[in-house]
Amino acid sequence: MNQNLFTEFPSITAEQWKEVIVKDLKGADYDKKLVWKTPEGFNVRPFYSAVDLENLQHLKYAPGVFPYVRGVRRDNDWKVSQTIEPDSRGVAVDNSLILSTLMKGVDSITYRVRGEGLSDEDFSVLTKDIAFPYIETNFRPCCKGALKTLQQVVAKVKAENWDVNAIEGAIDYDPLRRLTLEGNFCQETAFTTAKSLIETSKILPKYRVIGVSPYIYHNAGSTIVQELAFGLAMGSEYLSQLSDLGLSVDETASRIRFTFAVGPNYFMEIAKFRAARLLWSQVVKNYGGSDTAAGIRLHAVTSEWNQTIYDPYVNLLRNTTEAMSAALAGVDSLEVTPFNTPYAPVDEFSRRIARNAQLLLKEEAYLDRVTDPSAGSYYIENLTASITNEAWKLFVEIEEKGGYIAALKDGFIQNLVKTTTQKKDLNIATRRDTLLGTNQYPNFTEKLDKKILDEQAHVSCCCCGNKDEKHDSEKLVEPIRLYRGAEAFEKLRMTTERHGKTPVAFMLTYGNLSMCRARAQFACNFFAVAGFEVQDNNRFADINEGVEAALKAGASIVVACSSDDEYAEAVPVINEKIAGRAIVVVAGDPACRPDLEAKGISHFINIKSNVLETLKQYQQELGIIKK
Repeated sequence: MNQNLFTEFPSITAEQWKEVIVKDLKGADYDKKLVWKTPEGFNVRPFYSAVDLENLQHLKYAPGVFPYVRGVRRDNDWKVSQTIEPDSRGVAVDNSLILSTLMKGVDSITYRVRGEGLSDEDFSVLTKDIAFPYIETNFRPCCKGALKTLQQVVAKVKAENWDVNAIEGAIDYDPLRRLTLEGNFCQETAFTTAKSLIETSKILPKYRVIGVSPYIYHNAGSTIVQELAFGLAMGSEYLSQLSDLGLSVDETASRIRFTFAVGPNYFMEIAKFRAARLLWSQVVKNYGGSDTAAGIRLHAVTSEWNQTIYDPYVNLLRNTTEAMSAALAGVDSLEVTPFNTPYAPVDEFSRRIARNAQLLLKEEAYLDRVTDPSAGSYYIENLTASITNEAWKLFVEIEEKGGYIAALKDGFIQNLVKTTTQKKDLNIATRRDTLLGTNQYPNFTEKLDKKILDEQAHVSCCCCGNKDEKHDSEKLVEPIRLYRGAEAFEKLRMTTERHGKTPVAFMLTYGNLSMCRARAQFACNFFAVAGFEVQDNNRFADINEGVEAALKAGASIVVACSSDDEYAEAVPVINEKIAGRAIVVVAGDPACRPDLEAKGISHFINIKSNVLETLKQYQQELGIIKK
């Protein structure tokens, strides 16, 4: 029986599809309306077809085969990772927490080691009953403690007589991360220590001892292409420096582990990790490395840049979609950032939810059972190619400037990041980009705990991730600043909360029902973003009734909400009746605005407003912040 149903339908070309789309646009410009210009510097079309795959060279490679675009492994069984912070009560407590965590589905542990490392006795207590052959054990020490920590790992493996080929994990030694975030590093010993780590780790064939940390650029606000290109440049710097010290490319490349962030741009992030495998394999081959050494080790961690303090449970949703991108992209290990990271120490509840986010993707969604499921997708394959091309161009530009360190010293990398973050900040301020619950659709009644208001969010040491640890030396480069996109709006709302007396924004709704309701909803969201109390109203019979109710409510701001053609006559009357007892605001940008301004009405809010700056101005006028 012939079941090929497609023979019943004629073949449709891409040109024919586009003709139908253009017709449906009814004269609107196709490129302006439907072609998306990404922050990464390339265009994304509204549809793709099989024709768009014809010139993509990477499609012919299978999973586990150089250049590894479809994965270094032939399976997709990633490791579920979690970080354990040192507890002030000692390493015995830390050991207990690690063992408890391992019993709950985690098979990759990272322990942050403070200062110059643990004593041998403390290391023994910390790792008691942890079976290294079955658990990926990773340590994140400060630069000075890296070699000592590795030596302790090697000693434990020998003492336990474990199979060295079964030991997997990493020492996250990354002096370039410290240089990037603090502006300095130990120039004299940074790369000689890296060489010693590689030589010491020879007994453990699968252990990685050099970290490359492009995730820091994501958490500084960079684009996907920048994160990828800067990561390649960091890795290339290690290959170059350690080659000068006598190590082969294979010796170095096989000991590097990359840590990328995974952000909210779902399909772009999938393509990013596929592009990372392809690009790093080309870098290693260009240095003369083998196909085996060119296989990248990819660790992913969900974004901190888009996490928020207000409406924090939204972070759980962000984490889930980000984790899905990483899982579908075939990362080797994944850590989900606990949802309360921006404002509180991680606790058992937030750790549990973070673990379960990716355990659900494995145990219930079965994402670990299909290797590279996006392969062949017209859209994702083209995204992979576009990201690859743009990241390679930027990487080459950095190499032409002398490599990663030279480009940092020149300020080239910092300037690119600043340009990107300025655009992102403006998009958030004007709500072109939404941070749910922060700059759009806030929880009107939410108030932060006084402790959060009084204390700054947890800030980690840039180099090792251990708080309260500082590294003092002369700055060689301008540091990259880590921040979250929500910070400016959070500061705005916290300022209102600290003020004590909460201003009331009163919706004076009248006239056309659909317009007054739409504008009241817009204005409520607008002012609630700053922590103002908003009082919405269905619709008043006339403006006199509305003004009387507003004054009775003790409103600090009275928002006129109606249709444009009703503003010209009514707003001056409202302003006169309010008589300076509150700020009168017009919701919208009516054609009569010049006439209203001539009559002393100067406050307008609309979808084109810079929400952040406008709300700051209202805080100044209300005495919440000083002018």
